[in-house]
Amino acid sequence: MKKTDLIPITVIGLGNMGLALAAAYLAEGHHVTVWNRTAGKADRLIGNGAVQAESAAGAVAASKVIVVCLSTYEVVRSTLIPMEAELAGRVIVNLTTGTPEEARHLDRWAKEKGIDYLDGAIMTVPPLIGTQEALILYSGRKELFHTYQSVLKVMGGSTTYLKEDPGAALLYDLAMLTMLYGAWYSYLHAHALLRTANITAAEFLPYASNWLQHLIVPSLTTSEAARILDEGHYVTDVSNLAVNKFALDNIINSSQELGVPADWLLPIQAVAEQMVAIGYGNDGFERVFETMINRPANQFALSRSIPASI
Repeated sequence: MKKTDLIPITVIGLGNMGLALAAAYLAEGHHVTVWNRTAGKADRLIGNGAVQAESAAGAVAASKVIVVCLSTYEVVRSTLIPMEAELAGRVIVNLTTGTPEEARHLDRWAKEKGIDYLDGAIMTVPPLIGTQEALILYSGRKELFHTYQSVLKVMGGSTTYLKEDPGAALLYDLAMLTMLYGAWYSYLHAHALLRTANITAAEFLPYASNWLQHLIVPSLTTSEAARILDEGHYVTDVSNLAVNKFALDNIINSSQELGVPADWLLPIQAVAEQMVAIGYGNDGFERVFETMINRPANQFALSRSIPASI
């Protein structure tokens, strides 16, 4: 970054992530002003050269770019909305976790008040902030992102712009997190089954690693996997829905016999069973995607066959 890019930065919110964001700007040489409801959290930053504002309004007045990382959007709104006059003409970079609609709502408010606004999703942990590996996704005005791209990259070298829709970054965030929690819970379920036979996680590790690397990851992360969903073309000659439904039955029955909770699999089993019942047994498992989206060609058939609770 050139010295001319070292504009003053304000960071509002000093949780673990906010502290890391402010520290990254300090390390790069920016003049950093911070504000947090609990003043003591800024002590280490102050020791490294940050200035602690006495109020949120004072923090906003100190910089053109305001990085916000608070606990919820409700807290963001209660903090920023009373300062609409002070924020006019400034840039809010909101990195608070929330929902896409919350981001869109705040973006509409900012536009009405003459405030530049970018919404972002941090897809990394605090220790990686400021490194090349740190991925931070942004959505909102493309022109605004490009104007401040070099400043934003201080927080994460893998800073990426997605779309004009201000809710897109948080939608990507939710999509990746739902994959994480699905994989995490299934991993724990697998080990609960193994534990009934005193098989340790260490013993199973080589097989889990092989299974993930050579089957699961390739089946979900190739261009072909994406094409199947985008085109809705589910024909397969490898592993069809009928076969996978039988596997689900075995997992659930065995889990119940062994006293391992399998409730999380029951909705998946029910959808697979219904898809087979209405004639999709020879399609790939991806066919169940049709129950999650509003694709008009299939809406009537699915509404007849899938229970409302699924």
